[in-house]
Amino acid sequence: MAKKYDFLFKLLLIGDSGVGKTCLIIRFAEDNFNSTYISTIGIDFKVKTIEVDGKKVKLQVWDTAGQERFKTITTAYYRGAMGIILVYDITDEKSFENIQNWMKSIKENASAGVSRMLLGNKCDIEAKRKVTTETGEKLAKDHGIRFFETSAKSCINVEESFLALARDILQKASKKPGTTGREVKITSSTEKKSSKCVLL
Repeated sequence: MAKKYDFLFKLLLIGDSGVGKTCLIIRFAEDNFNSTYISTIGIDFKVKTIEVDGKKVKLQVWDTAGQERFKTITTAYYRGAMGIILVYDITDEKSFENIQNWMKSIKENASAGVSRMLLGNKCDIEAKRKVTTETGEKLAKDHGIRFFETSAKSCINVEESFLALARDILQKASKKPGTTGREVKITSSTEKKSSKCVLL
């Protein structure tokens, strides 16, 4: 059977419990939202194939438990991840402060040079916002990584953020010696496409 994709990228979502990692993954993979998910136990994953600059990219998106007691299970999944998405909740200052610890965790457990991205989730709850957009942007800038504010509920920037990370990884992969030496032209024309999500 012919392979249905050109690349397979393993992505990992990390962050405190309750910041909306599962909701983001389910919104991305299944275009669905449910506010009553139970906490992820250990680890779970979803798969979605997307098109990035003419290439079919299969994304295996791993959802990790944010609770401390699952730390040992989840750190094993850092190895082999090509992209790591750090998620905090804009209405929860503590989850933002903890991003530094998650960054440390990446340093200790992930492969060097892994693509990272910072997401401030739940940006639909503006009234309860505790972390400003500028604060999130600054942290991402300090670490030299991309930043998006997302809402799994209102479907803001979910598809865009995953696509941007997949594109970053694809760019890296195409620059590595040993891969087929084709240059991948990255155009920004797809960046501005509005999300296909429909609010029910």
